[in-house]
Amino acid sequence: MKPQKALTVFEFDFVAKAIKAGSDTSHPNVHKVTAKSYDYLKQICLGDKSDRKLFKLRSIDGMEVLQVQNYAGVIFTPDKTQIEVLPKIGRYLDAGEQGIQQARQSLITMLRALKGFEHVQTASANIAAEKMPLLEVFITQFLQSVNYLVKRGLRSDYARREDNLTFLKGKLNIGKQLRHNLVDKHKLYCEYDEFLLDRPANRLLHAALNKVKTLTRSASNQKLLQELVLVFHDIPKSQDHQTDFNKLKLDRSMGHYQVPIQWCQLILNGYSPQSMKGATHAASLLFPMEKVFEDYVAKTLKDQLANNGSGLQLETQATGKHLAVYQGKGKFSLRPDLMIKQGGRNRVVLDTKWKLLDSDVYNANISQSDIYQMFAYAKKYLSQGGDLQQDRELQQGKDVVLIYPMQPHFQQALPDRFDLDDGHRLWVVPFDIVSKKSQCHWADALRHSDEGEIFNLLVASAQL
Repeated sequence: MKPQKALTVFEFDFVAKAIKAGSDTSHPNVHKVTAKSYDYLKQICLGDKSDRKLFKLRSIDGMEVLQVQNYAGVIFTPDKTQIEVLPKIGRYLDAGEQGIQQARQSLITMLRALKGFEHVQTASANIAAEKMPLLEVFITQFLQSVNYLVKRGLRSDYARREDNLTFLKGKLNIGKQLRHNLVDKHKLYCEYDEFLLDRPANRLLHAALNKVKTLTRSASNQKLLQELVLVFHDIPKSQDHQTDFNKLKLDRSMGHYQVPIQWCQLILNGYSPQSMKGATHAASLLFPMEKVFEDYVAKTLKDQLANNGSGLQLETQATGKHLAVYQGKGKFSLRPDLMIKQGGRNRVVLDTKWKLLDSDVYNANISQSDIYQMFAYAKKYLSQGGDLQQDRELQQGKDVVLIYPMQPHFQQALPDRFDLDDGHRLWVVPFDIVSKKSQCHWADALRHSDEGEIFNLLVASAQL
């Protein structure tokens, strides 16, 4: 297997160093890269604690490999190898390019829930037709946003200038006049304002265009990039990104600058949940999939509840409860991902899990630790106090829900519940990740439980 300069892998696939022919070992889910790329990734794996979690050093049939962990995105190496890592659910979708495209689309859809990525477009005819890798998708959307901006018109601004002229323009700078023109008395050192395209927003855009020039490999992107660079030719590139971002002011007439500037922040400042940099500064753009999935489910459910006027509220990362008390202080904080509340009361606890299930096997391969975790949430967040009258007034809920991504072997909620203790019930449901109508697929039995009214409202909200 020859090393590739651009390859696509899934979470938990393996990367190995290409070795001489004859001693090569083929293995499913192992992808070969150049020796230089592999050594760089191994250095990352054994390096700083923050980067060490991106790969795990493993051995397969005596061959040293690096296993990609639960991150998706793009990895760059010093020899310009680009490794696209896609969500693991794509491994079990349609075989070949179709499955890769579906996994890529799922990731792009979920990224919109992350701060700084709200401007990512989830549907584009050009992207779908050309089957672009993730990096090219980002570059395409940035270039298209700049192209739209150019068609709307670049905005100029007054910039302060100083120059030694043969005529008076603006006002005379007396101090510099005496310093520079004591001999050349025919010169005038002037300060004046000039209406120019040289303003922070345009300088930042030019710098971002210059940076993506070194990254894109798509012919269509390269062509559009050349056209845009010509437009910005007379505008200087930003030399101090942070200073220009601090000076940036977008008034009402510059609404069409919003999306391109957001892309500039991503491109120039590396705004990413995980920006990996080794000694050679080959930065990568990687996203922790547990966090991506959790944020996307939270955003979807929150939007749905906001539209139905039911009074239900979604709380994220609830705090205040602990698993134990030691010397009068709470220890081992319990923080469920999501909680549905009504009138200040906890009604349903939900937790997201970025894992693969198989509903055809016993217990659907649900981790025992996940069940323990949900049991603790139910006891601490949904259990009643000792006062019976207070219990009747509080009317806390009884249901806890585990939410997993929908996948070929888990497309329907488990038909029955897990009975825990004190009447608490655990439900396991899939979450369908689609660009327009993402939603949980609630079990019919759950919709007819004591909290059925709440779940019926969620179902109705998702259909709005």
